[in-house]
Amino acid sequence: MKKWLLLFLLVSPTVVKAELVQPNFTQGSMNSTTTTTQDITEEITTTTYGAALNKWSGDNITHTSATSGGLADSDSVFNMTTAGSDFSLEVVTRAAGAVIELTEIERTIETESTTVSLSVFSQ
Repeated sequence: MKKWLLLFLLVSPTVVKAELVQPNFTQGSMNSTTTTTQDITEEITTTTYGAALNKWSGDNITHTSATSGGLADSDSVFNMTTAGSDFSLEVVTRAAGAVIELTEIERTIETESTTVSLSVFSQ
């Protein structure tokens, strides 16, 4: 018998009533402040590669080469122009693709923003 009563209560329709709710306020306001902080750390690396370079400079020196006149040839010959005088010679040779400059920059950017909002409402 108890089972039938419970089953009857579960399947029988029920009536629900809603009541109208009126707010108790007539006006109001709301303040809101939001502060955002952002830190950005960036690292920038720049690598500069050079082309092949073969050059010479000097005082009281002459250069000769039987093939092309370039320094890369094995038959390059340097001679003093005036024997017994002071001389200087500088030879620069660099392979293509060699790193000639490396720049590294590290910086931190810090930003802070504040947003203030005011909402006013009335009924």
